[in-house]
Amino acid sequence: MNLPSFLWLWKIAAWSMGLSLLAYVMLATTGFWMFKARSSQHPPNLPFLNRGNAGMRSLHYTIGISMVGLVLLLLAIGIIGTLGHFGSLGHSSHLAAGLVVVALVLLSAFSATQISPERPWVRTLHVGTNIILFIGFAWVSLTGWSVVQKYLP
Repeated sequence: MNLPSFLWLWKIAAWSMGLSLLAYVMLATTGFWMFKARSSQHPPNLPFLNRGNAGMRSLHYTIGISMVGLVLLLLAIGIIGTLGHFGSLGHSSHLAAGLVVVALVLLSAFSATQISPERPWVRTLHVGTNIILFIGFAWVSLTGWSVVQKYLP
């Protein structure tokens, strides 16, 4: 196809991926903090979160929503950029890796909204999904590096 350079699109993708990974680390940190607060008599006190566990939960949800948005942005960029550059999808295992990560992120987000004392198994599903998501992020990062090499001059 005779289209303009998609380099600007890949820059957005690179920033989105970096911010997604940062969000993942922050979610792991805030999730661990909430676990510690729930399992101890004296929850940790953070000066910038004066609402305690409710403030941490709110921060965790906000970061999670941001990560969902970033991952969906990455999906859109990948599809648009690949179709624009190659004219079709499926040139590497990066598509499969990306779709797995999108599915895991959406499952994690959905399960987060279902956590309650009446359904304790949902928390296990949420945490387990996020552990598997670590592997998914590693896979999509490795396959993404090979894709990036195709676009660089």
